[in-house]
Amino acid sequence: MSEAVKLKPTPKGRGAKSNRTGRFEAEVREAFDDGWGEEESPKPLRTELQPMKSRTIIARNQSPDVGFDRSINPYRGCSHGCIYCYARPNHAYLGLSPGLDFESKIFFKPHAGQLLEKELAKASYKPATIHIGGDTDPYQPDEKQLRVTRQVIEVLERHGHPFTIITKSALILRDLDIYARLAARKLTRVAISITTLDRALARSMEPRAATPGKRIEAVRRLTEAGVPVTVMFAPAIPGLNDHEVEAVLEAASKAGARGAGYVALRLPREIAQLFEEWLETDHPDRARKVMSLVRQIRQGETYRSGWGERMVGDGPVAEVLRQRFHLAVKKFGLDQPWTPLDCRQFTPPRLGGAQLDLFG
Repeated sequence: MSEAVKLKPTPKGRGAKSNRTGRFEAEVREAFDDGWGEEESPKPLRTELQPMKSRTIIARNQSPDVGFDRSINPYRGCSHGCIYCYARPNHAYLGLSPGLDFESKIFFKPHAGQLLEKELAKASYKPATIHIGGDTDPYQPDEKQLRVTRQVIEVLERHGHPFTIITKSALILRDLDIYARLAARKLTRVAISITTLDRALARSMEPRAATPGKRIEAVRRLTEAGVPVTVMFAPAIPGLNDHEVEAVLEAASKAGARGAGYVALRLPREIAQLFEEWLETDHPDRARKVMSLVRQIRQGETYRSGWGERMVGDGPVAEVLRQRFHLAVKKFGLDQPWTPLDCRQFTPPRLGGAQLDLFG
């Protein structure tokens, strides 16, 4: 952070420590110490849900750093409140803060299932694996009532379309029936994100996500149902959780996971200052060391966006992490080959001439 600022207390159960101004906002808000030495009690921060009027549901990308060219994100914003979330800067495009706004002002796609059927029905559509949750978590808490993700996977099952999904929520087990059926047809794989086994660190870093124990249990129950599961150690934060990589992979392996991946901490745009605020508040004893190591894996910066390096970093610290990860993968048998998902089962929806009422 450029200046030492005494931040106002923030509501419990939230990751960001401020509502730092987004880069497109006309006014700038800054926290400051008024000299009275008194802390105000934080006001309760309720999650606000707002439907999105979307015309499409499948997003396309040409990134060489990810293993898919199309994805679906049922939500924009995420109430899990993970302080490191690389999707936070996207809220700035809405004129909102990537800080507390990102985790309390959530946009959802109520007609996701209809939109998806419409796109799959196009004569020009060619099936390929769709990834769900490339930005924000498809099983964040409000999915329990909204069931937007459930809509999407029901459509994909109905039309035999393959997909992968990533989450850090045990709510995925609500839909275990679908995943079990699709796994038997070679139409799905699941990735569970586990960043730490330390409950205290998880509560600080990912305040509204499932506990580490519940995520390990989700891995166990999914694999017992025949669903192929990979564990993602993401992000690996040097000086904070990177020492746990072997322990996390071992626990996931014992629970039945068959594969593993990792991503080094990414701090694009507003996330860097939000992350530093969080470190200085929740982990002041390690803040300086962590940020020094982060800059060491990013050639002296907080983030570098070049293809091939943004996911894993660069330099000696990043190389040691890479070697440790790959040794642990081999040691715990998390290098099993995946059976390719089957696109041949896809049958396009038959919508006839009916006009979908998307926004009624």
